[in-house]
Amino acid sequence: MNEVELIRAQMSLERQHAFDVSHALAAAGARSGDGLDSWQAFRQAGVDYLVWILSRFEEREQTFRDILRARSGADDSARRAVEDALVMSGTSREALQKLESALGTVSGSDVERVGRWTDFQHFFTGPWSARRDTFDNLLTQQAKVSEWRAISGIDADSIFEERSRYARVRAVLPPGIEIPAPTSRV
Repeated sequence: MNEVELIRAQMSLERQHAFDVSHALAAAGARSGDGLDSWQAFRQAGVDYLVWILSRFEEREQTFRDILRARSGADDSARRAVEDALVMSGTSREALQKLESALGTVSGSDVERVGRWTDFQHFFTGPWSARRDTFDNLLTQQAKVSEWRAISGIDADSIFEERSRYARVRAVLPPGIEIPAPTSRV
C-alpha cells in the first residue's frame, strides 16, 4: 500500500467509526433519558468522539480549499468544484447542531426524544454522508500526492488519538447497545 492508500484507508475508518458512534448514540438516546450512569458515561464519550472527529472532517475541507486557492486561479474548475461543495448541506457543524438538539431532549416526551435522535441519525447518514462522498471524490480527482498528508492531517499521533477515543466509546457502551468490533474492518 502506498501512502495515499494508507491515508484513504484511515479516513474511511474514521468515517465508519463516526457512523458507528452516531448510530449507537441515536439508539441509546432514543430509548434512554433516565439518567443512568452508563448512559451518561457513554453519552460523554460519544459526544467527545463526534466533536473531535467532525472537527477533523471540517478542517480537511478547509485545508483542501486553501490548497486549491493557493495553486489555482479563481476561474479554475477544480477550485470551483470545491467551492460549490463547500456550500452543500451536510456540514459537520450542522451534524453537531442536530446532535445538540437530540441531547437536549433527555427530559422531553418519548416521541420528541425519538424524533430528534432519528432526525440526527438521518442527517448523519444522508446530507453529512453525501457531503463526505462529494469531498472524497474531489480529493481523489484533484489532490496531488504531496497534498494528501496536509489535507488529511493524518499521522501516527492522530491515528493513535482516534483509536483511543473510539476505544473509550466502546468501553462504556450501555447494556443492549452494540458497536461492531474494530477487528471486523480494514
